[in-house]
Amino acid sequence: MEEKFIAAWEVNREKAAAMGVRMRPVDVKGAKRLLSGSRLSDGFQDLANKGQLKLSLEALAVDKRFTALFTDEEANEALSRLLEAGYRF
Repeated sequence: MEEKFIAAWEVNREKAAAMGVRMRPVDVKGAKRLLSGSRLSDGFQDLANKGQLKLSLEALAVDKRFTALFTDEEANEALSRLLEAGYRF
């Protein structure tokens, strides 16, 4: 499952890059670290400004394909960030 997560993140990064939004590569451990802190993931605000939060690390963390990789706290943090930014599911 981790390999699929990394592949999905790479696809999202490529799509974001095509819109001029840069996001660093991360593995699951790095994603978990970002979701445990108070700092938004790379490109989050730029994606929000472009109406493309579906490409964010936070959106990937709450994607039903990958929820088993994250703790409830990490998933809740991702969901909170998305909702605060106006993300619509």
